[in-house]
Amino acid sequence: MPQAQLANNFVALEKGLYKDENLDVTIVPGGPDIVSEQQVVNGQADFGVDWVASFLAFRDKGLPIIDVAQVYQSSGLTLVSKKTANITKAEDLKGRSVGVWYGGNEFEFLALMDKLGYDPDKDLNVIKQGFTMDPFLAGQMDAASAMTYNELQVVYESGVKSDDLNILRYNDQGVGMLEDNLFTTADTVKNKPDLVKRFVRASMKGWQGAIDDQPGAVNAVMKYAEAGSTTADHQTRMMAEVARLVLPQGMSKDQIGVMDSARFKTTADIALKFHVITAPADPAKSYTNDFVATR
Repeated sequence: MPQAQLANNFVALEKGLYKDENLDVTIVPGGPDIVSEQQVVNGQADFGVDWVASFLAFRDKGLPIIDVAQVYQSSGLTLVSKKTANITKAEDLKGRSVGVWYGGNEFEFLALMDKLGYDPDKDLNVIKQGFTMDPFLAGQMDAASAMTYNELQVVYESGVKSDDLNILRYNDQGVGMLEDNLFTTADTVKNKPDLVKRFVRASMKGWQGAIDDQPGAVNAVMKYAEAGSTTADHQTRMMAEVARLVLPQGMSKDQIGVMDSARFKTTADIALKFHVITAPADPAKSYTNDFVATR
């Protein structure tokens, strides 16, 4: 949906970056009931965005798709707790009530439990968390799942100060999984490589533009967002956090969209261990850096 998580698309539209590549682009809304992989394979969309674990699960089922740009370089998923809960390190989760998102978002949590040697069914009180922070804010759980760029910002917007929180980032725990990628079909890569190159180039320029001019990116997003669905303040906070995931400190802008082989391996290994996929993911068939490396 129109939000800063996907700001590059709206920036590329507004700045004419797609038009410069002789592309007429329509952004098709997503949502919890829309599977982008199926949309792309069925020809209802030419490109799609999803988290890498979900993308790999559909590849494992036989869908001929390939990651042509790895947009987020690290995981934005965290476990947030109030300092009064005294959860300062991952080991402190033992015996506590912890909100976890399911439906494909639970694997980093399970990997952390495995790393710590904890049985999530016995050593913790795991609560199936909805996509809201209300139960956490009401004190119904000791720790809750939150994306740095969305739900964590909701907590701040509720009046909670950052100094009053402890945040465990899955990436810092060594079990972070790659998130937003850009993918298309293997057939498109093989038969329309110039189209893929032009679309990736414009899309990554959109990210560069969004990071360089974050207020402008927020304005572009708000132009497409449904009235009343969000606020410019929330999107401003989101854009700042998203920028850190797309272009981490120390990475050059010409590397935006490049897949890191070690991070891919971590994601794929966790996906295999927790039965997201049934066989090891083949990097050579799962992703290519050809289109980001030549832009």
